[in-house]
Amino acid sequence: MSKTSGSLSYLALQKFKKNLWGVLSFWLIVIIGLVSIFAYVLAPDDSQNANQMHLSIHSKKPGFKVKMLTIPSQLENNQTLFSRIFFGIKNTDTEIPITTYSIQNEELIYTEYASDGLEGVTKQLALSSFPNGKFQDYIKERTFLFGTDKYGRDYLSRILIGARISFFIGFVAVFISLIIGVFMGSLAGYFGGKIDAVIMWIINVTWSIPTLLLVIAITLALGKGFWQVFIAVGLTMWVEVARVVRGQIISVKEMQYVTAARALGFTDFRIISKHILPNIMAPVIVICAANFAAAILVESGLSFLGIGAQPPMASWGAMIKDHYNYIILGKPYLALIPGICIMLLVMSFMLIGNALRDALDVKG
Repeated sequence: MSKTSGSLSYLALQKFKKNLWGVLSFWLIVIIGLVSIFAYVLAPDDSQNANQMHLSIHSKKPGFKVKMLTIPSQLENNQTLFSRIFFGIKNTDTEIPITTYSIQNEELIYTEYASDGLEGVTKQLALSSFPNGKFQDYIKERTFLFGTDKYGRDYLSRILIGARISFFIGFVAVFISLIIGVFMGSLAGYFGGKIDAVIMWIINVTWSIPTLLLVIAITLALGKGFWQVFIAVGLTMWVEVARVVRGQIISVKEMQYVTAARALGFTDFRIISKHILPNIMAPVIVICAANFAAAILVESGLSFLGIGAQPPMASWGAMIKDHYNYIILGKPYLALIPGICIMLLVMSFMLIGNALRDALDVKG
């Protein structure tokens, strides 16, 4: 669209820029989106799903440091660069937390890490296990900025990779709900009569079923998994979009520009898609922003119940489920960190929805 000083899009953009919380929320969403896309580039543990377990260092506090011995595998990794960046590395090496090590008779003598003041097991490893015998390159001190979870996995890496599910479920769910909701709402609002009655009956029946219960039923029918949850959440969020689109079309379908389009012989499909929908999308955009937040909360609830994203896939809701009992065990951060992440993302979408509502209000 033209961005002349008098255009509605320009005025809406200027109003949005003046909304501090809306702008901050927009940039926070952009940052979380970039983090979710390039999570494996940013994560300290870039293995698939950040699933490197070290039970000897489980539930350690943020900032915990330990020496990590990596024993190289003889298996070849033929992953492409694209796969490594976006889906993580298929790590076949063995990682062992250690406390001390020494060299004796062409062997590496190391003591495994043991918590609670216990003495770790001492083991030997031939230097020939390392390429060219350069064992120094395979012993590094590792810092766990967010500590470790109850399985000894790097918590920061799990948080970064878990952002993918919470972020992308919003896009997929809103996309599905938008397609179904706009289609059903357009039919009901434009044609009215029996079509409107049937569609409104379907909307009311769907609306009367609790969202979480309906999502659980759809998830059980489709099976547990990543994409099944996305589809299930999307199929439960279209009713609100359909009601808004129906009401907007009923209010504008008798206006002069629609009557003129009919007089020119345009098809109903063209009138709806080219003339009506572009003029009623402002409230639909606001509804979509709210649905983003609702989808994130529903997915978190499903993961907490154990029917969302399945282990070892990282999910903020599943991370709360795994560690909520740690709140009373003196390590509440294990549940609070993913909870705060969910809160910030949901609040950002709600604030940007409010900002869009104010910016798109031409009467204001």
